[in-house]
Amino acid sequence: MTSSSAGSAGPHSTTARTTLLLGGHVHTPASSGATAMAVTDGTVVWVGQDGPGRALHPDAEVIDLDGAFVTPGFVDAHVHATNAGLHLAGIDLARVSDAGQLLAAVRSAARPGEVLIAHGWDETRWTEPRLPSRTELDEAAGGAPVYLSRVDVHSALVSSALVDLAPGIRQLSGWSDDGPVTREAHSAAITASRSALTPEHRHRVQETFLREAAARGIVAVHENAAPGISSEEDLRGLLELADDPGLPEVVGYWGASGQDAVDTARRLGARGLAGDLLVDGSLGSRTAALHAPYADADTTGNRYLEAHEIADHIALCTDAGLQAGFHVIGDAGVSEVVEGFRLAEKQVGRRALAGAGHRLEHVEMIDADQADVLAGYNVAASMQPLFDGNWGGREGMYATRLGADRAAGLNPFATLAAAGVPLAFGSDVPVTPLAPWESVRAAVHHRTPGSGISPRAAFNAHTRGGHRAAGVADGITGSLVPGAPAHYAVWEPVELVVAAPDSRVQRWSTDPRAQVPGLPPLDPETPLPGCLRTVRAGEVIHSRD
Repeated sequence: MTSSSAGSAGPHSTTARTTLLLGGHVHTPASSGATAMAVTDGTVVWVGQDGPGRALHPDAEVIDLDGAFVTPGFVDAHVHATNAGLHLAGIDLARVSDAGQLLAAVRSAARPGEVLIAHGWDETRWTEPRLPSRTELDEAAGGAPVYLSRVDVHSALVSSALVDLAPGIRQLSGWSDDGPVTREAHSAAITASRSALTPEHRHRVQETFLREAAARGIVAVHENAAPGISSEEDLRGLLELADDPGLPEVVGYWGASGQDAVDTARRLGARGLAGDLLVDGSLGSRTAALHAPYADADTTGNRYLEAHEIADHIALCTDAGLQAGFHVIGDAGVSEVVEGFRLAEKQVGRRALAGAGHRLEHVEMIDADQADVLAGYNVAASMQPLFDGNWGGREGMYATRLGADRAAGLNPFATLAAAGVPLAFGSDVPVTPLAPWESVRAAVHHRTPGSGISPRAAFNAHTRGGHRAAGVADGITGSLVPGAPAHYAVWEPVELVVAAPDSRVQRWSTDPRAQVPGLPPLDPETPLPGCLRTVRAGEVIHSRD
């Protein structure tokens, strides 16, 4: 891309500043063949063809796209910024394939007197699933405090020095004398590991994360903070950092309940008491709440909230003008949440409940009847397509935990979309990586036939749907149309295609008569485009140049 200026306004001029992008492909519902877009003071003011663009905006700064592709910027609707930043800056345990490699990674990274926080091990993918003992971990760490979270971040391996930083952890549920800690013991371990971070270290890794998000074409992220997962200081620092217009927007959620939590959310500037307010745990750690036992263990997981508690939280948030929401994965957890919404309706009424725009995270085990109920209450589903991409299918972790038949019903994007449940896609980073195009592709090519959605629907869920899930209901934010905030990304030139409208035709169509804006090919074997530039409200927050 190249830039030239036709205007004469000086740096202190109050004249409106217009940028005209020409010579590319603009993804807009206004025109399937748009090649140009004009932005004035952070707002899209026009989209169309190059010639009219030059005539209408003769004094604009011109950016020659050289055939690049312009889309609305992505929104990641579920992140953990500090954890992700630590992951980006530290060792990647997703690469280890057995206990020996994990210990070797710890041995190379541990520093005396410094806490080592790393993430991503997944024993279900190891060549040998044996986990290292705490004694082995202590030896590898050389006495340093170590916290190593499993890929789902619902359990962790911890060293003895880290345990010493968490008084009383041995008396909490989920404690293990030698293996991973889960439940309350895991929350205590997280708190201990984060308390060892200095403010400077936390600031550095949060900024690292936000800049990486911008480099992936992401203009906004939803931070899912909560006691036992992060801290008030962590969320406050992140929101203050994101006041910088040169970084992605951060929408903060605080996963706590009660009147004190309402006061905390208002003090922090959080959008709601939502996100990782846990109804249950995860399938990987066998803590998601199920109606029937796991296929590979004699347990039905853990449920942390009852329907009446869920209802009280929803009603409190509705009255306070805050979004309510919950982390819920297992079918027993989803049943409890659906009943909670029914009970909340009796307290606040259907109109107020639907108008509040509450949300749920993950909702992996949901059926069509439950989707209809949630759609009636206008509850958004914040979901992670790469969960299915990584662990779905008849041979994946879900099938191991649940059996192939039960696992086939997970993450039913098509069922939710058909019911009218608003979808918002994200990563749950560091559980899965910041990879929005890969997430869109995973939502289209679901491992269970019939559960995927169209490329257009998947792309909208990862752009416009993210803004809507955060309560922005103006109908234009997240689209490149006149009047919308100029949140966009510029991508490497690619061939653009449009999915054939007939589901029986398994091909792509480039017919311009469809009047549907094209997208990059999402076939699994086709490379996805790289991000050249990311812009938030007209301000460049990432440029490959």
